[in-house]
Amino acid sequence: MFKPDGNGRRARIGILEAHLDPVPESEMRMLTPSGVSIHTTRVPYGLNAGSSETVDRASAASYVAPPKIDEAVGLLAALRPNAIAHAFTSSSYLLGKQADLALRDRLTDAGGGIPIVIQALAIVDALEELGASRIALFHPPWYQEDVDALGVEYFQSHGLDVVQHGVAKIESEFCDAKSHDVYTWCTEQTCDAAQAVVLGGAGFRSIGAIDAIEQTLERPVVTGNQATFWRALHHADIHDAVPGYGRLFLRHPARDHR
Repeated sequence: MFKPDGNGRRARIGILEAHLDPVPESEMRMLTPSGVSIHTTRVPYGLNAGSSETVDRASAASYVAPPKIDEAVGLLAALRPNAIAHAFTSSSYLLGKQADLALRDRLTDAGGGIPIVIQALAIVDALEELGASRIALFHPPWYQEDVDALGVEYFQSHGLDVVQHGVAKIESEFCDAKSHDVYTWCTEQTCDAAQAVVLGGAGFRSIGAIDAIEQTLERPVVTGNQATFWRALHHADIHDAVPGYGRLFLRHPARDHR
């Protein structure tokens, strides 16, 4: 008789994302169990808050610099979410491991203690949960080569072995990669030595290809938005299986070690 009304009776998840990126909230909506609601605040991305369709060091540094992102966290915190997902990858690459952890602490303080999920740290957690330490790391075509290299350094600093990496050579408009193209690239390019495929970049639309890639390669696939939302749900003590979006969403609850 009564229909779902969108109320987050079980949990609310906040999302921080770049103002020009439509991907994280739309992908996370596909991963949202019944009774969970998501709420987004956008943060200006690019120098002088202008638009940018490349990912470079300067833009990533500007994105996480105070006070704008801290203020955005404060706005989300007013909704009392169970966790806030920071849907951005390249800032972690730029900052490095220790500064990334410091950013998480800073934003946690800005949110009054609400757990903050940093995307690259969530990927590390997801790989540990899946028991994969040797990875093929692919980034969207609008990433610059130096940012891709920083990604390699970042995951290596967490003890992961990046056996293959690069920018996916697919035809794509900014933030509009097609599932078929992502699938083709990953299945044709992933080397045998990789235990898992990692697709970095919050704007890399790719969750629609996860299941097909996993079936073909018989290895897990971890994407930035998938891992971030998985981690945020676990902070909310939500452990529902979400079939069709990877082995990660069929796992038992993660150890809360970070």
